[in-house]
Amino acid sequence: MAKKILMLAGDFVEDYEIMVPYQALLSVGCEVDVVCPGKKKGEIIATAIHDFVGFQTYAELRGHNFQLNQTFENINLEDYAGLYICGGRAPEYIRLNEGVILATKYFFDKNLPVAAICHGIQVLTAAEVLAGRTLTAYPAVGPDIKLAGGSYKEIGADEAITDGNLTTSPAWPGHPAILKEFYKLLGITIS
Repeated sequence: MAKKILMLAGDFVEDYEIMVPYQALLSVGCEVDVVCPGKKKGEIIATAIHDFVGFQTYAELRGHNFQLNQTFENINLEDYAGLYICGGRAPEYIRLNEGVILATKYFFDKNLPVAAICHGIQVLTAAEVLAGRTLTAYPAVGPDIKLAGGSYKEIGADEAITDGNLTTSPAWPGHPAILKEFYKLLGITIS
């Protein structure tokens, strides 16, 4: 039986940070339900492309459309083996949804695998699940981690940190590292 993963996203999710893990998880036999609070299965979310092009922070361009394959309000959390929280701008507002907070807490309460990348960690800070944890994020989210009781560690953009059931990476160059760690947490072995 395929492991079922819940993926949290929303409008202006970072393009690579939804497309790559979604396709990678499918490629190893997982079933992935991608949801956005307030939108239904079949509806579209817009993605954004974030890149460094000489400014002090990343520039944002319009990315692809991504079609949701499940309705957030219809999910049953007990069906899922793990949670993947995408980055981009979506986390800053989906974390305001009480259902997103409750879902996130559920995965931590059950000690189920959780992966969060870049700004996706903003959902974790809002859910108050970081006390005593060491993790990483996009550097601008580092102060939020500290305020939420976690320990922020700045690492290379192509790396990941795993602490218990949680694996995190600062940005999309870390996909190989965070996905490798998430597979381990899920009990998926690739030879």
